[in-house]
Amino acid sequence: MPITCTVDNGIAEIVMANPPVNALTVAGWFELAEILLAAGRDQSVGAVVLRADGKGFNAGVDIKEMQNTEGFDALIGANQGCAAAFAAVYDCEVPVIAAVHDFCLGGGIGLVGSADIVIAAEGTRFGLPEVNQGALGGATHLSRLVPQHAMRQAVYTAEPIDAAVLANWGSVAAVVPADELRGAALEMAAKICTKSRLVIRRAKESLNAIDPVDIKRSYRMEQGFTFELNLTGVSDEARDAFVDKTEARFTK
Repeated sequence: MPITCTVDNGIAEIVMANPPVNALTVAGWFELAEILLAAGRDQSVGAVVLRADGKGFNAGVDIKEMQNTEGFDALIGANQGCAAAFAAVYDCEVPVIAAVHDFCLGGGIGLVGSADIVIAAEGTRFGLPEVNQGALGGATHLSRLVPQHAMRQAVYTAEPIDAAVLANWGSVAAVVPADELRGAALEMAAKICTKSRLVIRRAKESLNAIDPVDIKRSYRMEQGFTFELNLTGVSDEARDAFVDKTEARFTK
């Protein structure tokens, strides 16, 4: 899985590059989690920039892998891998800046909703298409980006929200031209890196400690409903339609 990490001047830059749409396999989610946690443990690192190359920031799990795997192994793996990656962003010992472009869907929302700071390219869309695939999950993290009723509308309709709207709500720090996205994220990281590494690490720990919602436990609750839906068969119908590029005809 092409996920790279380079460190320069105290900034760890983690880049996802998995064409065509940066959807991650089960192994990819676990790899991303390991890289994020390792970057945070590096005492020379003061901040992490998480971004992607190619089309989109992240399109969630690899639906084709799930449909090409017998039984529930891929589903369970994706659930556990996503939970690990989202938690790794949240638990990373230093601030994580998500630099988001084009689209951020499904699992991408989990990454961004777990991040400390979000910077987006103009025209970026944030959304949870889960109900279209007969699944749930990510509402926990979307709730950290949008107001409650906007989150519910986004879940029920599966319609994305433009970055400019999120910027108005204060959850996106800046919306910049696409060719300035990386520079803006690195600039923010560099600003954080001028502070004491020790103080910033304790700041991250303290802010997590006062969060009103345990996002890891909340997300695991959502995953339970997703697994329940899979047992009904409705999720397979939706995913088959996605892979075959046809319209799902729900029987339930």
